[in-house]
Amino acid sequence: MEEEEKEEGMPLIGDEFPEMTVNTTHGEIELPQEFEGEWFILFSHPGDFTPVCTTEFYAFQKRFDEFRELNTELIGLSIDQVYSHLKWTEWIEDELGEKIEFPIIADGQGKVADKLGLIHHTGGTATVRAVFIVDPQSTIRAILYYPAELGRNMDEIIRMIKGFQKADEENVAIPANWPENELVGDDVIMPPANSDEMIKERREQEDKGEIECYDWWLCHKES
Repeated sequence: MEEEEKEEGMPLIGDEFPEMTVNTTHGEIELPQEFEGEWFILFSHPGDFTPVCTTEFYAFQKRFDEFRELNTELIGLSIDQVYSHLKWTEWIEDELGEKIEFPIIADGQGKVADKLGLIHHTGGTATVRAVFIVDPQSTIRAILYYPAELGRNMDEIIRMIKGFQKADEENVAIPANWPENELVGDDVIMPPANSDEMIKERREQEDKGEIECYDWWLCHKES
């Protein structure tokens, strides 16, 4: 008996970003190969020439250099056509003074949005406000969704990139509201002890002043 073909669904956190060829304002792009070795953020918006989306694109572009400093690229997406994206970004540059430097996917037939789970079929055909954060190994690290009436917080997305990079570099976890956590400030969290030997090690580290602990399962240190 032939194996049943696995049903392909929306990619999840921990999955590899699916391979696809997309038409953008910068020409045809192969994802995720285009950003190999880099972090990238793919974000969808309901439509061009809409008020909240315009504020979001302006805000993303204002932080474009900061994303680049974090080895992170941006790519937008909606079901609008390329000419609509180009006219809209032209308007943003002419009227708001910001030239949109990142590509925008023109998903006119909705195939990309459907593959990524970006369309709520109960709410029409427009793409939702979604964010995919993808690491240099093309692994999806985070997926965020926002309703149509609420714009995204770009500084939180930057905080997430910084947090992921810190966690990967130092094998630590990132506390709430980092780097301004109410308990540990800008410290990072040690992985929880999972053996008697590790509990002993944590206590020895605390005695040496290398880390601080509320208890052996909640330890933190300077980054």
